[in-house]
Amino acid sequence: MKEEIYLLFDQYLQGELSEKDRLDFEKQLSENAELKSEFETFKEVQLQLETKFDFAVDRETFETNLKNISRDYFKPKKAKLISMKPYVYMAAATVILLLGLFLFHPSEPKFEDYNQFENAYLTERGEGLELVKEAENAFNAKDYKRAIPLFEAVLKEKQSAEIQYFYGISLLENNRIKQAEAEFNQIKSGNSVYKNKAIYALALAKLKQKDYKSCKEILLEIPSDYEHYDKVQELLDKLD
Repeated sequence: MKEEIYLLFDQYLQGELSEKDRLDFEKQLSENAELKSEFETFKEVQLQLETKFDFAVDRETFETNLKNISRDYFKPKKAKLISMKPYVYMAAATVILLLGLFLFHPSEPKFEDYNQFENAYLTERGEGLELVKEAENAFNAKDYKRAIPLFEAVLKEKQSAEIQYFYGISLLENNRIKQAEAEFNQIKSGNSVYKNKAIYALALAKLKQKDYKSCKEILLEIPSDYEHYDKVQELLDKLD
């Protein structure tokens, strides 16, 4: 079996060597100071991965990539342990660490993962105006650009936290973020049933701007009895 020395180190640490190979490996560690130094370096690299990332969840991927790195960076050798020059081993260890950073570092949450807003059902609540119906249809079809002037026309006739909320969402989806935030802040200052929805939308506005600190601070304002608090908690966990 053709593997590089750091792959054997990993197999030893995972208890995957046979009893004979394990004893042989430990004997060589006791007799070869350079090999022992290389082994200690490998353990430090692996510890960093386990400490900073959930390294244990993807052992199979890690082992596969160890073999790929072995093939790409070194010529195959017999399974017998062969000492490597320290600078060569450190280069290999660096490759492994960078690979771990790439594979296991959780990416920041994205606005697109959380902008699944509810549909508007405005006409079901007594607003039997044709303009309201047009705005509702445009919003539910995700035609936010068309929905914006329709909501603006409706709001000129009648102020409503409900319509203002869906208007703010339309602005947010069209990257008119400052205007959207102004609408959400106005709803937030009131006591309508849309208050917590507006606070959550404000947090998503910060998420869209990649202002993760402000996003988290706003999310923490939302009470646990909010109907979609599971999404709040999920986003908070990803921001930690």
